[in-house]
Amino acid sequence: MRKRMVCSLTLLALAAGCWSEANAQSLTSRQQRTRDIYQELIEINTVTATGDTLRAAEAMAARLRAGGFDPADVQVLSPGPRKGNLVARLRGSGARKPILLLAHIDVVEARREDWSTDPFRLIEQDSYFYGRGTLDQKYMAATFVANLIRYRQEGYQPDRDIILALETDEEILDANQQGIRWLLANHRALIDAEFALNEGAGVGLRDGKPVRNAVQTAEKMSVQFQLEVTNRGGHSSIPVRDNAIYRLAEGLSRLSKFTFPFRINETTRAFFGRIADSEPEQTAQDMRAILAGTPDPSSLSLTRLSANPLYNAQLRTTCVATLLEGGHAINALPQLARAGVNCRIMPGEPVDEVQATLVRVMADDQIKVTRTTEAVVSAPSALHEEIMGAIATLTEEFWPGIPIIPTMSAGATDGSYLRNAGIPTYGHSGLGSELGDNRTHGRDERVLVKSFWQGQEYLYRLVKMLAGGK
Repeated sequence: MRKRMVCSLTLLALAAGCWSEANAQSLTSRQQRTRDIYQELIEINTVTATGDTLRAAEAMAARLRAGGFDPADVQVLSPGPRKGNLVARLRGSGARKPILLLAHIDVVEARREDWSTDPFRLIEQDSYFYGRGTLDQKYMAATFVANLIRYRQEGYQPDRDIILALETDEEILDANQQGIRWLLANHRALIDAEFALNEGAGVGLRDGKPVRNAVQTAEKMSVQFQLEVTNRGGHSSIPVRDNAIYRLAEGLSRLSKFTFPFRINETTRAFFGRIADSEPEQTAQDMRAILAGTPDPSSLSLTRLSANPLYNAQLRTTCVATLLEGGHAINALPQLARAGVNCRIMPGEPVDEVQATLVRVMADDQIKVTRTTEAVVSAPSALHEEIMGAIATLTEEFWPGIPIIPTMSAGATDGSYLRNAGIPTYGHSGLGSELGDNRTHGRDERVLVKSFWQGQEYLYRLVKMLAGGK
């Protein structure tokens, strides 16, 4: 097979070196170490419910110690069986308060029969790295570990400590309080920082071309609801009109047709205002139209933007059915039908109002609506001048001419807990991915190989700029 070399002519290529798709020997020793760390993390099954984050945390601790870190500065903290958190510290002069680098090492389930490749092996093909966690969130975990080792071996002395926290149970929003909440409650001094860098936003590509670099400063609230219908049931040979499954299905059908009202906030206003310049003409006009005033719910501009799932998630609260169960025997009328509904609620929108809306949309007092999780409300992180300035400087070097876009995550991260603990948190990865091809939590999760190396070098430079020193 003809050897293909993918080499950037930017500053990045000079720093990171060229990468060969065909020949792993073209990697520098530093890149090979990074790839080995990434592969080790991917190939440790850390599915939140059944995997082993303790093993992953211990593996990364071993990497850091082998890279020259004092064992006293590398701690594996385990709140329970198979649960592990890693906290490591690169010590600086102490002239300024530390920076926290946060990444979670647990992942969502991935079944081999659903994937084209083995999800728990790092597979490199077609210019991509494939594997569960390649994108969410072992890219940043591996990058932070490799970059800390690089700082140590280069003798870098920052003006402030750089703290790394690899946490468990983020994929369930630390519901069992064994990840970031456990660290905040039991080891706050180990992770206290002026601000944190976390997942949440990266470089958007359109047909492979960088078009924007995003910084997540706010997130929606994730709240789960249960819809339930109970019934006396009976024998299936004598059906009746009052069927629990039919009632629930009709309510879910009404929910599928319902759209929550348009809402905008400071972050989403900045988001649409800045990306409009890089959008097609009609889309740009629609974005400017919704920013000019409060649009009528039936306006064409709002309708067209809402048809794009990514934009729709920035425009309003969303609630979607994600789980379904019902009945107990094939020859019996159902006594129970139940659905799980996941809502992603706009900051500032009362959760009680969302629940009341669901009750109204169900339009059936036989469908019981119960909130099964509590919302984590957190105020957006301010657009810190030093952070945004460093991002702007590096963005111009790595991807000249693209805008910096503040974003609100439609998902949820553990950054909300840090914000509530007084640690402003910024979701910013430097990882380029094609807009509309986000396979997070899905089948064949993947990361562009070229983007992986760019992102690693970008984060290496960004953290050094923010940490200062020499």
